[in-house]
Amino acid sequence: MKQAAHALSLILHPLFMTPVALWMAMHLDPHVGYFLPTHARLILLGMVFLMAVLFPLSSMVLLRRAGLISSLEMPHREERIPPFVMTLIYYAMTYYLLQRSGLDITLLSLFAGAFLALLLTTLITLRWKISVHMVGIGGLVGTVAGSADIHGVPVLHWLAGTVLLAGALGTARLLTNSHGHAQVYAGGALGFACTYLAVATGLHL
Repeated sequence: MKQAAHALSLILHPLFMTPVALWMAMHLDPHVGYFLPTHARLILLGMVFLMAVLFPLSSMVLLRRAGLISSLEMPHREERIPPFVMTLIYYAMTYYLLQRSGLDITLLSLFAGAFLALLLTTLITLRWKISVHMVGIGGLVGTVAGSADIHGVPVLHWLAGTVLLAGALGTARLLTNSHGHAQVYAGGALGFACTYLAVATGLHL
């Protein structure tokens, strides 16, 4: 059971959630991706994957080799701060590029919500170990709910699916003894609130 929980935690790693959320927003909401042909969507997702996934992951590997973090799972609260700060920098760079790409405001708001969620997660981690996995999956749920709210997109089955994934991931984090119940619930709530409110209100930085 723990092996399955570890595998699910890897598959639903928080670094993957932002590009997945962007893809879902373009796929589910015709208002968002209307002016983006397929090749433009692929370029956008590739750029975000490079900046928001590969760059942070590479930095974590370098920090691991330097002995600044004990493992890529970062089980100790204190060692999470440097990778989170570096990821914030990459996110800021990515948002700067996205702003100059003429994207729909919903996609910019979505990324702004992800940046805000990571910023608050970093600040909270200074004092308390919140579940960043749940922040990520909560953001995915918030993306689907926000898309339904602003344009009335029928996404009930997608929303149900992401909620089920969030429940499974929360259970996995508990089974691996990575977090307590409060840390799991707080992470999910934070991720959902940041992305949902950002998309629903058209937030941009």
